[in-house]
Amino acid sequence: MVSSLLPRAPYLASSIPKSTASTPLRRPPCMSSTSAVPAAASAAAATGEASQPRKLPVLLFDVMDTVVRDPFYNHIPAFFQFSTSLSVWLGSLCSPNRMSMKELLESKHPTAWSEFEMGLIDENELAKKFFNDGRSFDLEGLKASMVKAYEYIDGVEDILFHLKQNDYEVHAFTNYPVWYQLVEEKLKLSKYLSWTFCSCTVGKRKPSPDFYLHAVDHLHVDPANCIFIDDRMTNIEAALGVGMVGLHFKNAEMLKKDLCSLGVEFAPVHEGEIQVQ
Repeated sequence: MVSSLLPRAPYLASSIPKSTASTPLRRPPCMSSTSAVPAAASAAAATGEASQPRKLPVLLFDVMDTVVRDPFYNHIPAFFQFSTSLSVWLGSLCSPNRMSMKELLESKHPTAWSEFEMGLIDENELAKKFFNDGRSFDLEGLKASMVKAYEYIDGVEDILFHLKQNDYEVHAFTNYPVWYQLVEEKLKLSKYLSWTFCSCTVGKRKPSPDFYLHAVDHLHVDPANCIFIDDRMTNIEAALGVGMVGLHFKNAEMLKKDLCSLGVEFAPVHEGEIQVQ
């Protein structure tokens, strides 16, 4: 029995006990496999049609460092090159004189990126505010270096593929600016999930409870029927605080085991079926 899934209780993915012959894993009472969609049910009542069942749970995925490798920690410090002029910073992917993460964190504006993530400023304003001292840099070069670095985390695309095959409702739930469109252009995440909850379009960021409650309201679903997956425990705790189920992402193998232990079904890959690359 998965006793660690009680809402509001601190929960780590690795804490799920393994199934045994005498104590098989069971779906928590709150996580029924199907449910009528309230909005659809209302529409059906108006037209006299039978409502369609909704497959539960709904899955909410963080994107950066859960589905896609975040370039910020390894590639962005390497991008900024110190030139001979103290007032000018040039973009480079191959310069030996690279900024360290410590230097980047100390020199960047404390709120500019979060403002950009929430859609409060556009990328031109970001370029003006990115550094505390207002130094300029190659914005287009920065975007290009990020696009080059975007890639699926090993094994996660396969999980998304099987969730899609099994008709689960999957949504992005991410703190990211309008540049999420660059991620989509390169990796085509929309094959597997909807970009429904991006901080730049909703105007809220994790771990604000309002962001999670907005998702619940938008989806017309009980929070206990939402599984939220994120690599940051702070965000998991916020999800638990509103009654969602939380999974702390560490790697794809553990995530698949954890989802299976919650009763999430994975469609088998039939002979001849095309594998994701």
